[in-house]
Amino acid sequence: MKNENKSRVGAQALGRKIRVSVTKMRRIIDRIRNCSYEEALVSPEFMPYKACYLVSQLVLSAAANASTNFGWNKSDLFIGEAWVDNSTYLRRFRPRAQGRGYPIKRPTCKVTIKSSINLVEK
Repeated sequence: MKNENKSRVGAQALGRKIRVSVTKMRRIIDRIRNCSYEEALVSPEFMPYKACYLVSQLVLSAAANASTNFGWNKSDLFIGEAWVDNSTYLRRFRPRAQGRGYPIKRPTCKVTIKSSINLVEK
């Protein structure tokens, strides 16, 4: 049996109906997946996107949930799983010619971040 990296998934943070499209959010989530807690907080600070602040708030929330609910130290945490799903659209209408309305779909997304602790190092 090879030495596998065993981890225990515990606390999570969930953001619903975030007013950012899924593709814009995924380019940030892909960079912080499987990173340590400190790296996941520092790396979005240097990216020029609106969604970086929202992702860093979710990382802080997942770490706070892990330390409160399970008593884990924040320095031992890493982002075990992170994904983005489509959510509902905000439907708006724009006035057009001859009294018609043109629909505008404003996308929202749902973000899930699960924090884990590494069991091999302990």
